[in-house]
Amino acid sequence: MLLLKELMRLATQHRTFYCYVLLSIWIFLLIAGMYRYMGNVETSSGAGAGFGPSSSGTISSLGDTSSSSYAQRFAKYRVRCAPLGQLQRLDDGGILEGWKLQGVLLVIRHGDRGPMSHVRTTGINCGVGGGTDNLVNRYRSFLHNSSSSASGSNHMYWNKVGPFHGFPLLPATERGCPLGQLTYKGISQFLHVGDIIHQVYAHPLGLLLKPTLNRGAMETTPHTLLNSDEVVVYTTRYRRTFQSALAMLFTLLPADKWLGLNVRESHSMAFCFGECTCAQSALLRKRLQAMGDTQLLKRLDVVEAMQWIGGTLLQHTPNGITNPFEVVDAMLTVLCHEAPLPCRHKKRSPTARPARKNPNQELVDVINIDQDEAAPNLQQEVNNGNMEPESNEGDNGNPSLPQEEDHQEGCVEATHVDTLMSFADELSKRSADHAYYKLSGLLRSYGMIRHIVSYMLKMISGDRTKFVLYSGHDCTMQYLTAALGIAISEGQTIAYASRLAFEVYRSEAHTDYYFRVVYNGRDVTQQIDFCEGGKSLRVTRDSRGNKADLCPIENIIRFLHEDYFAPLNATNFKEACGTTNPPKANEF
Repeated sequence: MLLLKELMRLATQHRTFYCYVLLSIWIFLLIAGMYRYMGNVETSSGAGAGFGPSSSGTISSLGDTSSSSYAQRFAKYRVRCAPLGQLQRLDDGGILEGWKLQGVLLVIRHGDRGPMSHVRTTGINCGVGGGTDNLVNRYRSFLHNSSSSASGSNHMYWNKVGPFHGFPLLPATERGCPLGQLTYKGISQFLHVGDIIHQVYAHPLGLLLKPTLNRGAMETTPHTLLNSDEVVVYTTRYRRTFQSALAMLFTLLPADKWLGLNVRESHSMAFCFGECTCAQSALLRKRLQAMGDTQLLKRLDVVEAMQWIGGTLLQHTPNGITNPFEVVDAMLTVLCHEAPLPCRHKKRSPTARPARKNPNQELVDVINIDQDEAAPNLQQEVNNGNMEPESNEGDNGNPSLPQEEDHQEGCVEATHVDTLMSFADELSKRSADHAYYKLSGLLRSYGMIRHIVSYMLKMISGDRTKFVLYSGHDCTMQYLTAALGIAISEGQTIAYASRLAFEVYRSEAHTDYYFRVVYNGRDVTQQIDFCEGGKSLRVTRDSRGNKADLCPIENIIRFLHEDYFAPLNATNFKEACGTTNPPKANEF
């Protein structure tokens, strides 16, 4: 009895100690179990390194799949997505010491859009995060209060008479990735670009001043523009270019001027304005595509990655998966919106492949996304050579490739993405460096460069036009940069919401006229053949001593009238386009 009492007394005194010991043992076992579980998950959840299930039935490790490492790994591919942090004011001018800004001509590529092919986009959010973008909220509120809207609809319409009457001003859904249409992310991009353009150009151009004749002086009235034709807007007949232009102009201009805008239509993605039909340009492009197809056939790893990713993402591939840029475009829908890499979850019956459709019919199908009633006229434009699909978003060569079986299951891996995207980047740079790329650009952009120069001359002669906007596509800027010799680090890849500005200046000392060219905020004037080296004037750009290069207006006039067709061994547009044999050039 005494022994039992003594044991109970000791147990009572050391009860806390025993609790700590038991708790420590429990925590140790819990941590050990968690590490064992995590090790099993890491071993079993990595997607196969091959294209589909491996022979052993297991899936190889993908490595670290945390959100931070995922974002870092694909950051170099997301450059073409133009995240908002990439849209910055850098070398953009506006105010140069001793110089007056006479006018600006701005060429843009539309913002973020949905894929050009039918893609499985379940779970992908192409909008902006939870109403946190103040510019988007302000724009949407403004449109809601100032535009007529359909009952229950969340997007308003352009109600002015003209080619864009009835066009919606906002995407149909806030989170959706509609086929070939601008997304809310694209709207956000151009609201921010417009804000940058406003900071740089609105005050130097006098876009916020109203002239009042009062002893020769100019009085200012905030939020009122000079004249109704100060701002000229051209856009192709696509919703994505139309909506991008108006979103950008909303943050650039006062509200009353925005409401007074008149939007003019370009019937060509090249903005050729009559100088459009050119068989030689089509031949050069076809040869470039053939060279690209040859490079693809040499890379079986790229072919396998392309077909695996395409078979996982694309919904309808009756002609097989042969165009790497179509698959890249589909993959960008995932990468640009930071969605998880997709998987195939169940078998799909192989689809019979009919004969390939007429490529012109495919183009009309794309255009019909925006405007069904315009199909006959647009088909005629295609036949006349006035319109082309976007360079990397439309038709590409169809090399004969082995097609994978469509019933495999598995996931797209980071290694697959790296293989495809790195090849696309390499091919883009090789194409941009090739002689045919520049020659094709000269032919396709001739009409646009003539148009730009004509507006430059208007600006220096006292015309009221201060700002001209061309809202186009990637190929619009490809043609223009190729013709001018502007080298882009990404090759022929043009990011969403890209901008190319021609700033026209007058010297306050000598009344001479110059211009400079800025691409995505970077001064590229020195890259232009007729502006390089001693052909340009270097001036002080700001109080920090940064410099700017100004090219005489007469240089671009002389280039257009005397030297433009020299690389094509011709003297005019008709002669250059009529040549049946393009100059010889090496393969990639």
